[in-house]
Order: sequence, then structure tokens, then C-alpha cells
Amino acid sequence: MAHDDLQFETRAIHAGQAPDAATGAVMTPIHLSTTYAQEGPGVHKGFEYSRTSNPTRKTLETCLASLEGAKHGMAFASGCGGMTTLFHTLKPGDHIIACDDVYGGTFRILDKVMKPLGIETSWVDMTDPSRIAPLLRPTTKLVWVETPTNP
Repeated sequence: MAHDDLQFETRAIHAGQAPDAATGAVMTPIHLSTTYAQEGPGVHKGFEYSRTSNPTRKTLETCLASLEGAKHGMAFASGCGGMTTLFHTLKPGDHIIACDDVYGGTFRILDKVMKPLGIETSWVDMTDPSRIAPLLRPTTKLVWVETPTNP
């Protein structure tokens, strides 16, 4: 089904879904965990192990991309997994502005992993948004906001 002409609400329900060729399932079943048969290492039919992707997650990613008007979407099993992936798209010399009350895991990733890789973070109290603009610089690639945050 082509989803370009559909309204948002319809895409929210149907984008990324097609009847399963093997089973005929109209709605994507929930694939909790499995490995997939491969002709050889790295030679698979779209999925190799549920940890890297599976039909359920692929359907969600396609649906979210459609809703956001994007070419691709990504879903992760945890916030830290998604955050770490995003942060690793940055390069040495890039700059992040982050709220000063982030989750402890976020702080550790930015301070202990990204900082040694040359990614600088400026911490700011975002309860006053006017404090963000003075921290912007040409190398700022990301303004990181978490909600809810730590007290």
C-alpha cells in the first residue's frame, strides 16, 4: 500500500505494514526474540538477529518515519541506546548544549564517553530558555533536552 496519499491518522495505523508473505498476517505480529536462518555469515533475508532488527521493530520504524515525513526511522530498546547512537553521529570538535539535570546515565555518557572523543558539552538550567542562546556557537550540533528530568 502506498502511504504518501494517506492522512496522518491512517498512516499512524497502517504505514510500514503489508500482509506477511509467509503467513498472510495482515497486522505485523510481535516478534519478541529469534534468530533467522542465513545462507552464510552476513547473508540474510533482511533480518539476522532480533537484537539488530526484527519485523516488528522495522514496521514501527517505517511507521514513525512516515509520520515524521522522513526517509528512515530508528527505534531502540532503551533511551540510552538511542541517545548513544545519536551522540556517536557527532565528530571531534562538535558541541552539545544539555540541560543540567539530565538522567545520570546521560551525564556519564556525555562526560565519560563523548568528552574523551572530543565532543564538548555545555550544561545549562533550561528552566529559563533565554540561557540557551548565549551558549550557541558554530560548532553546536545538538541541544539536548530531557523530560521528565532528575529533580
